[in-house]
Amino acid sequence: MLAPLRHHTFRRIWFASLISNLGSLVQGVGVAWAMTEMSRSADRVALVQTALGLPVMLIAIPAGAIADLHDRRVVALISLGIALAASATLAILAWLGLLTPDLLLGLCFAAGCGTAMLGPAWQAAVGEQVPAEALPAAVALNGISYNIARSAGPAIGGIIVASAGTVAAFAFNTISFVPLFAALYLWKRASERSRLPPERLGHAILLGVRYITNSPPIMIVLVRTVIFGLVSGAILALLPLVVRDRLLGSAPTYGVMLGAFGLGAILGAANISLVRERLSSEAAMRCCALSMAAGIAVLALSHTPFLAAFGLVLAGTGWTLSWTLLNIGVQLSAPRWVAARSLAAYQAAASGGLAVGSWGWGHLTDIAGVETALLVAASLMLSSPLLGLRFRMPSVGEGAEEGSLLEDPQVRLPVRGRDGPVVIEIEYRVEQKNAPQFRQEMLELRLVRQRNGAYGWSIARNMADPEIWIERYHFHTWHDYLRQRNRSTLAERALEDGVIKDYHFGPGKVRVRRTIERVLLGE
Repeated sequence: MLAPLRHHTFRRIWFASLISNLGSLVQGVGVAWAMTEMSRSADRVALVQTALGLPVMLIAIPAGAIADLHDRRVVALISLGIALAASATLAILAWLGLLTPDLLLGLCFAAGCGTAMLGPAWQAAVGEQVPAEALPAAVALNGISYNIARSAGPAIGGIIVASAGTVAAFAFNTISFVPLFAALYLWKRASERSRLPPERLGHAILLGVRYITNSPPIMIVLVRTVIFGLVSGAILALLPLVVRDRLLGSAPTYGVMLGAFGLGAILGAANISLVRERLSSEAAMRCCALSMAAGIAVLALSHTPFLAAFGLVLAGTGWTLSWTLLNIGVQLSAPRWVAARSLAAYQAAASGGLAVGSWGWGHLTDIAGVETALLVAASLMLSSPLLGLRFRMPSVGEGAEEGSLLEDPQVRLPVRGRDGPVVIEIEYRVEQKNAPQFRQEMLELRLVRQRNGAYGWSIARNMADPEIWIERYHFHTWHDYLRQRNRSTLAERALEDGVIKDYHFGPGKVRVRRTIERVLLGE
């Protein structure tokens, strides 16, 4: 579990992120309590979580494309700058007494924009800081970092808010960014320069979306992420109201409750390796749902801080285990070239689910009360394992391990990078008795082609010679085709080689035709 900390870069960034997470949680207490004091509306209080999470849903995919196209270290530094500026502005306005509910929500949204930009670059960079075998532990350690901060930060935040006010909490968070800035600045990232020019941003976003939608394991994880976020968002969105209205507590009590939730989160993150070793992903998610359902129900029915804290420990354990399992599911299903975009989609799904869920639970609380809203959330969480009947969590392994680079094909026609569209035709000879199985394998191969950049895929059969099948697909430019050749993972190449080995029979190898439909003029 601690193996990733042996790597100097990861260790330095991890400790710096721990300090930054601590500051964020301290500010989170200040923001939530400031809104609780400024407004009696449960809807407004819950909207704080929405304002923090909504930007991730809106701009995560472009942020992921930027992180894949540019130096992830530089992207992370710029993103931190945005978050720091929002935090500093929040502190200044609060100090001057100019902070209003609307300004508070707006600055939370701005801080969320910085988080949205930072997340994909940061998480995708973990794979560059540790070897592949240490990646699951590194992901879990990042979760532990956040939840160590969650266990101590809210309690510290409650003390700071109670003794020095919300301004001090906002200033504390602003200062906590400095170590992470330094750690990222000192990271000497070994970037691999591609021999091909980078893609344009719009095209990169489109390719990321195409990869995700044509990757069944990632799509399943994203569906589960959205639904889990919608239901689990009730905990943090309604906790300030539980503390204020049911426990009759103040800011320190709220900090202690968040600390209990963070303690459970640490217990969950610390046991992620054991859980993954003994349980499948689906079985682990079921156990997490049961733990969270019990914790939410206890929180809904509690009238004492001790009982509420016990429920929050149960909920926190399932919370972190679930998010870590979903995160690992994406990280180990996406190759490096699209890692940030895949993680951005995961973050968008998570934040979108939490943001919409937080608003929905706040609205329900205004209508039916906090106890009813939490009991409804507990019931939905208890029934969530039924999702496994239709969207079973994929087994994660080495499916995203990248293959070796291929040489460019030899062509006699002078071709420039932007020339195209390029049409690829592959001719197979298949015995007629194997035709149904071959066609089924080709449908799986279609997903590989499409998620790696091809479009217009088709498979046709020769009417004069039924043993001849022709696979046909397109690329917008010659550069797009060259990029695709080096994007296939080992598993995808094994599928392609298996189709040829199992179904194609002589004479000779499969025939590959590369043609170009038109050439751009005026270059």
